[in-house]
Amino acid sequence: MEWQQLEYFQSLAKYQNFTKAADELALTQSALSRSIAKLEEELGVPLFDRKVRGVTLNQYGQILLPYVNRAIQEINMAIQEIKELDDPFNGTISLAFIHTLGSSFVPDFISKFREQYPGIQFQLTQDTTRTIMNLLETGQIDLGFCTPNEQMKHKNIESLPAIDEPLYLIVPKHHRLADQQQVELREVAEEPFVLYKHESGIREVIDKLCQEAGFQPKVSFEGVGDATIAGFVAANFGVALIPFIPGLDLEKIAVLPVSKPRCRRVIQMVWRSDRYKSPAVERFQRFIQQNLSETE
Repeated sequence: MEWQQLEYFQSLAKYQNFTKAADELALTQSALSRSIAKLEEELGVPLFDRKVRGVTLNQYGQILLPYVNRAIQEINMAIQEIKELDDPFNGTISLAFIHTLGSSFVPDFISKFREQYPGIQFQLTQDTTRTIMNLLETGQIDLGFCTPNEQMKHKNIESLPAIDEPLYLIVPKHHRLADQQQVELREVAEEPFVLYKHESGIREVIDKLCQEAGFQPKVSFEGVGDATIAGFVAANFGVALIPFIPGLDLEKIAVLPVSKPRCRRVIQMVWRSDRYKSPAVERFQRFIQQNLSETE
């Protein structure tokens, strides 16, 4: 069995037509047909059902296809790793981050990094913690920045604290507590809460803080983005705990420090310890670690 036979089989399975597959492979139809016939002879079974206008995978072909797809993917990944090792100043980093970090943290770090390594490109995704962790577990991203959650307890997930930031209670401008210098969280135990959805890692943090303050929040609305949460508070849907966001409309809401309990959240840089990291990813990871240590 030859490598080219697997590529030819994959292409024919994709198009289910000898003419289209041969065109993609830059082969004659007869050469493609001979290669597939030789593969079937080696395996001792037919892989396709021949029809007037094309072919379809039979039960044997359907068994073989996922194995061929994985084999070709693995070889292509190996080729890519070899190329990246040969040229460590280029490459692509797949990075995902939660919404809060899109305004300054991630853009600032990427901008500084690319001043030193202009040949390295980024594929960026902005989403919730749950989605970021799913992308990491399935190998679709190299690194993520998100709030700790249960998925981070996976034995192959490693993390590094990147940001430790306070959470503030925000209330409508004419709320009874709006003029206070600071508050205790239990003071709003009976108030409706505008909360992040459960797929946002910060929701787990907020639920634990409310539990520590002795109550379970009454949900009036659940959203994803910080600006959305603040907007519904401004519209008198309730109160909320959020990180400080530049550009908050302070004419409609008041931002209050919380004295008790200590309201903070930690954002982690996460990666898979059991997956290959390209030189580009390792450079960026070291860059982040170095810059975080300098700011402490």
